[in-house]
Amino acid sequence: MSTKEVKVYSTPGCPWCRRAKRFLEDNGITYQDFNVAEDSAAREEMINKCYQLAVPTICIDGEVIVGFNEAVLKEKLGL
Repeated sequence: MSTKEVKVYSTPGCPWCRRAKRFLEDNGITYQDFNVAEDSAAREEMINKCYQLAVPTICIDGEVIVGFNEAVLKEKLGL
């Protein structure tokens, strides 16, 4: 189980967002999910972190990963 803080900025219709969240769940990683399609504060927070409207945006202990990249996630999460 991860002790890292993981935030996922996503939209309901995004297949890559679903894959990213499934990957985290399958690996026992606890995360906070923010629906940027409905949550304007979360959308602004995401834009301020990565300067774009790209989902999924995944923050691991404050480090921003834009898009779903399993190899990078494994590395950053120590999997």
